[in-house]
Amino acid sequence: MPGPDLRSEWADLLSRRPEFRATLAAYGDLIDRWTGWEPTRSLGRAWTADECTGRWQRGVPLLVEAPPAIPAADVEDLLAAAMGHLASVDADLGSGLHRLAEAWDRGSIGAPSFFPGPGAVGSPDLGGAIGLPSGAVEFLACASLRPALEAYFTPCRAHLDDFVWNLGVCPFCGAPPGFSDVSEDGRRRLACHLCGGGWLFSRTRCPFCGTERTADLVRLEPEARDQGYLVIGCGGCGLYLKELDRRVRWNGQSALVEDWGSPHFDLVARRAGYRRPFPPLTELGVGG
Repeated sequence: MPGPDLRSEWADLLSRRPEFRATLAAYGDLIDRWTGWEPTRSLGRAWTADECTGRWQRGVPLLVEAPPAIPAADVEDLLAAAMGHLASVDADLGSGLHRLAEAWDRGSIGAPSFFPGPGAVGSPDLGGAIGLPSGAVEFLACASLRPALEAYFTPCRAHLDDFVWNLGVCPFCGAPPGFSDVSEDGRRRLACHLCGGGWLFSRTRCPFCGTERTADLVRLEPEARDQGYLVIGCGGCGLYLKELDRRVRWNGQSALVEDWGSPHFDLVARRAGYRRPFPPLTELGVGG
């Protein structure tokens, strides 16, 4: 079953930030393609609460021990579109993308090659033999796998309670977070761009390295007109995450839309010397 339709959210965000309409056109194309996506066969799985909770109590994301069987045919159109967008922002990626296309056609690389693993998204071969940088691999993974992984994990979302998972990676697929929300009750909820999952996490810890040293966690506030938005950088690991306080910005859109639609916040973080997983397409075109 397809995931939520993000087109109206995306249109609303662009109406608030029309200056980014051309810059972010690739994201609008991907959202349109996701909306029309259908699997060739059901990806549903009868998840039980016990099997999910048992893995989470051991600190194991569900995908690690129960990966989905996603046919290459289900995602290759999305992957091809994402590869085209990458090539348009960085011509230097051309040879790596060509090798990827050849490996895909041979069947030596498939959807599982883009699954998250310990410390990285995607198979080591994508960075080694194929020669793609990590940011490009993360973009391709998100663009091609999001609808399939969202459909696969939707039936088990309700099994995740507020206390069983306290790690900084997604409890469903194992990817690092792409965005952070502060909800009406003041709690922090991290969002996974790869599968659409979300989970509660401490506001005083870095989700990437786990540090709780106050001196390491730096809050970068964008312009006054962007009240409610923050960039939180970590001096310990050098990574950052954008955050939206929904107590202040109550009419914000979903996490992926807010993240993709705020490249100016990424520029603030980049200028301060921070980097992130799942970098925006705008940064991949400047060596991100």
